[in-house]
Amino acid sequence: MPIEWTGSGPELLLRVDRNRPEPLGEQLESALRESIRAGRLAAGERLPSSRALARDLGVSRGLVTECYAQLRAEGYLVTRGGSATRVAAARPPVGAPSPPTALITPTAPIGSTPAGPVRVDFRPGVPDLSSFPRERWSRALRHACRDVPSDLLGYGDPYGDPVLRDVLAAYLRRVRGAAADAAHTVVCAGYAQGLQLVLRALAGEGVRVVAVEDPGDPDHRAAAATAGLDVVAVPVDEHGVDTGALAATGARAVLLTPAHQSPTGVVLAPGRRQALIAWAAARDATIVEDDYDAEFRYDREPVGALQGLAPDRVALLGSVSKSLAPALRLGWILCPPGLSADVARQKRLADRGSPVLDQFALADLLRSGHYDRHLRHMRTRYAARRAALVDALGRYAPEVEVHGLAAGFHAVAQLPPDTDERAVVEAARRRSVALYGISGYLLDPPERRTTPARLVLGFGNLTPDAISDGIATVADLLRGG
Repeated sequence: MPIEWTGSGPELLLRVDRNRPEPLGEQLESALRESIRAGRLAAGERLPSSRALARDLGVSRGLVTECYAQLRAEGYLVTRGGSATRVAAARPPVGAPSPPTALITPTAPIGSTPAGPVRVDFRPGVPDLSSFPRERWSRALRHACRDVPSDLLGYGDPYGDPVLRDVLAAYLRRVRGAAADAAHTVVCAGYAQGLQLVLRALAGEGVRVVAVEDPGDPDHRAAAATAGLDVVAVPVDEHGVDTGALAATGARAVLLTPAHQSPTGVVLAPGRRQALIAWAAARDATIVEDDYDAEFRYDREPVGALQGLAPDRVALLGSVSKSLAPALRLGWILCPPGLSADVARQKRLADRGSPVLDQFALADLLRSGHYDRHLRHMRTRYAARRAALVDALGRYAPEVEVHGLAAGFHAVAQLPPDTDERAVVEAARRRSVALYGISGYLLDPPERRTTPARLVLGFGNLTPDAISDGIATVADLLRGG
């Protein structure tokens, strides 16, 4: 469907050259034909009025009217009574291939994009997109447009707006136990950019090897490789990352998800936390803490950020992608003091700073308490969906063990012995249910691993009814039948 431009007349880039021998009318006809043939003007798209186009080109309205009439006669344009002139519906040339149908999907583990339509999608890492607080966010943006000083509408501080940094620091001290200092806080375009900025800064300081959790977020290793760093895998067990194995790697940086390990869901044990800090001090190393799922805990009190124990060694990264919506692209980095200037320099080079109005709006939500209220509301919604998943698995596939449910909005389901993980995923797709195997989170290729078959089941963007329906549909596959 073509975009329906609003307003009295959409602008259109066409050129006529008065120094060329061809009459202006012929030039205009040729330019319009080529625009339609090349696809710059889509079938059904509205053209400017003859008066508006004549004014823009500096030609007579009669010349444009004659051009439109000629192209209507040739079948390029159509006009209905009382309606605008539009590009005619066109058929592809004989033999032209049909355009592919694209399925646009949110981020998922590498290689796990659903092929074909999906009725129930257990994609991990996607929040309840329908619960974005549209009215409250639009009100905060209106306040920002009204109140932001004009001098802040230029190229701002690469660290981010001072108001938001102050509010963020206070918020993270209060709810995450972080040793947050606004002077060393950098606002970024979501977690993904924050990670890239930190890794580039570390590479600039001479770091060559970074360790990642295995299994772990595929984006961690991809971002490290993009920054020119060698990546080594460190295994994760029921207590979190194996600090003994980490010490043997020779790495000077490690990427972790200690609050709710991605994807296993384990919490980094207190002893491991102390061992990590001792390792970082001894190696002059940096811990990059992804504060993944820290906002959503159900069975116990929230675990404080690792950064609060060693702010000079830990870079804490967070965002509003899970708490509000990924599309906002707002995040933050609590930098070790010695790294903050380099991170801010990388931010300046990347994009000259994050949008100021959005930063003002987020500061308004945090300061007013609406952000806290929204999180409390979402915890209740996710807890109900979590309960629906546990209930559905208990009812339809009681043989399946479920882990990692203390926080966040995904769980890990361990399938019965000798189950073929890939076969389960493929068979479920044929039933229009998207499942995601843990093999997509492993650093080593699956064929080189002897790990039990497990699924990472996201429930954040599914209703309880959809969760129950999806599990019922694939229950025999989960049971190993």
